[in-house]
Amino acid sequence: MVTRVIAIKNLEKFIGQDLAELAVKNGVTTYKDGKQNKGWKGLTLEWLAGLSNDNKQAPNGLGFELKSTAFYQVKGVWTPKETFAITMINQHNLIETPFFESHCWEKLKSLVYCAVTWNGKHNEKAELLKVQSFDFIESDTLIQEIEADYEFIRNKLKTQGFQALTGKDGKWIQARTKGAGHGSTSRAFYARKELIKEIIKL
Repeated sequence: MVTRVIAIKNLEKFIGQDLAELAVKNGVTTYKDGKQNKGWKGLTLEWLAGLSNDNKQAPNGLGFELKSTAFYQVKGVWTPKETFAITMINQHNLIETPFFESHCWEKLKSLVYCAVTWNGKHNEKAELLKVQSFDFIESDTLIQEIEADYEFIRNKLKTQGFQALTGKDGKWIQARTKGAGHGSTSRAFYARKELIKEIIKL
């Protein structure tokens, strides 16, 4: 059984190495018929964490999953390439559920964040930079501020309605539209780049 701590320790052994080379060694297909396998980094990280095809149920069973997050350098500083969706928002659940009972918090604390280098669109190389999770954050100030964002958004939903939720709200997390086109009415919680950068300090 692979616990979160074991998975992190396993992954940390490969920091500084190219995931593309490790993918080949572990039989993960990165390219096929001239097209990139978009899931190759995730599959490779699973192998390196000790999660083979035989025990893929381990992350869900033990309450964690791996999240690959791309970083690139801006004037010598590592910067997250993009935000990521945490979970879809059900307005009735959001109204009824405080932060520490929410799916948003369950998802955030379950993730093992793997920072990898971004090397262009085809990403033929991806070096593992760091592995992190909320378990290893020394101060709870960040978590309290995320809770404040969530409760602000929750209160805005109660007082102004679902359509009032925009990506402008929240210091660390935001509630913005998800889906194709500007006419999308669904919302999801997203981790801002600033949050990713704060969790994975490089």
